Amino acid sequence: MSNIVAKTGNEAMAEAMRQINPDVVAAYPITPATEIVQIFSTFVNDGKVDTIFVPTESEHSAISACIGAAAGGARVMTSTSSQGLALMHEILYITAGLRLPMVICEVNRALSAPINIHCDHSDTMGSRDAGWIQIFSEDSQEAYDQTILAMKISEELFFPVMVTTDGFIISHAMSRLEVFDDKEVQSYVGEHKTPYNVLDIDNPITVGSLVLQDYYMEIKTQQAHEMMKAKEKIKELYADFNKKMKRNYSIIEEYFMEDAEFAIVALGSTAGTARYLCEKLREKGEKVGVVKPRIFRPFFAPEMVAILENVKGIAVLDRSDMMSSTGGHLFNELKSSFYRNSKQPAMKDYIYGLGGRDITVGDIENVLKDIKDFSNSKETTPDVKYITVRE
Repeated sequence: MSNIVAKTGNEAMAEAMRQINPDVVAAYPITPATEIVQIFSTFVNDGKVDTIFVPTESEHSAISACIGAAAGGARVMTSTSSQGLALMHEILYITAGLRLPMVICEVNRALSAPINIHCDHSDTMGSRDAGWIQIFSEDSQEAYDQTILAMKISEELFFPVMVTTDGFIISHAMSRLEVFDDKEVQSYVGEHKTPYNVLDIDNPITVGSLVLQDYYMEIKTQQAHEMMKAKEKIKELYADFNKKMKRNYSIIEEYFMEDAEFAIVALGSTAGTARYLCEKLREKGEKVGVVKPRIFRPFFAPEMVAILENVKGIAVLDRSDMMSSTGGHLFNELKSSFYRNSKQPAMKDYIYGLGGRDITVGDIENVLKDIKDFSNSKETTPDVKYITVRE
C-alpha cells in the first residue's frame, strides 16, 4: 500500500531514513541538507526509530563515527552538503576502500569561494572518484525511492552510496509524494548485511592496516574491478525494486529518443525542465529527446552510447565545471564514452546554473538551436559554452 502526501525533498529523504530505521546516524547539519537530520532527530526523540543518533562537531567527525559504526556491524546513514561533503573527503576514500555499506543523503550545493548556499553539482562531482556509487534524483519522489534502494544496493554490493538532490530546487520544494507502508520498506531492505564485524571477537580481523608497495596495487585494482562488476548488479537491483515496490525506474531514463535527431543530456532537476521543452517542441514536429542518467558512478558508458549514437547532435548540460578547459564532468564522461565509436554525433557542453542560477525553458531552447548550428558547422568551434551568464 502507498499513501499520497505532500513533502519537500528533505522531508522525503528523512521519511525514507525513518522507514529504513538505521542502527546509527552520525551527522553535523549544513544548509540546505540541515532539515534531513533535523527531522530525523525528532523521529529518534519521539521513539519512532531505534537509531542511535550521534550529533558531532563536524562533518569529518560525522562520517568518521559512521565508519566506526559500520565496521562494527551497524546499518549506517548520514546526510550532508557542499563544504560538509568536502570536509568528509578524506574519509570518503577510507569508507569505500574498507568496502563499508553506508548511505549519504547528499544535497547538491556550490562550493566556496565565494560563499554560496544554492545548487550546483560541484560538491558531488568533487567526490566522484572516491569509490562511492552516486545516484542523482530529479524530484522528491526519486529522492525518497532511491534512498531506500540505495540502502539495498550498498548492502548487496558492499559499496557506500550517495543519493543526491538539487539544493533548494528539490530539497525545499513541496511536491506530491507516494510513500510506502513502513512494513513494505522493512521487508524490502531486509536484514542488514555487512562484509565483516570488527566487534566479532571470536573471528578477529585486521581492518585499515598499513599496505605499502607489496599489496596496495592489488587491493585498489580489486576495488576498481568490483565497481565494474557492480554495474550489472545495479541493473538487477533496479529491476528488483521495480518489481517488489511497483515502480518503473531505469538506470538511464530516455524520453522521446526512438527517433530523436537531437538530444539533451542532463542530471537531476534540470532534466524535468528539458523534458517539458521536449514535449512542446514535439508538438511542433521537432525530433528532440532527453536522456537523464540516474547513476553517475559507476558511469554506464556503453549504455549511453547505444542510446545516443544515432542522433545528429548532443547537448550536454553540466551544473559543474572541471576547471580543465575541457568542460564539465558529465560532458567529459560522455565524450570519453564515444572514443573509437564508429558513430560520432556532434557534441557540445553547456555549463549552466552555477551557484543556483536559474535555467529556463528558453535557455534550453537556445541550447538546442546552438547544437543544431554546431552540428551543421564545418568550422572548428569551441565545444564548451557557458550559458545563463550575465553579459
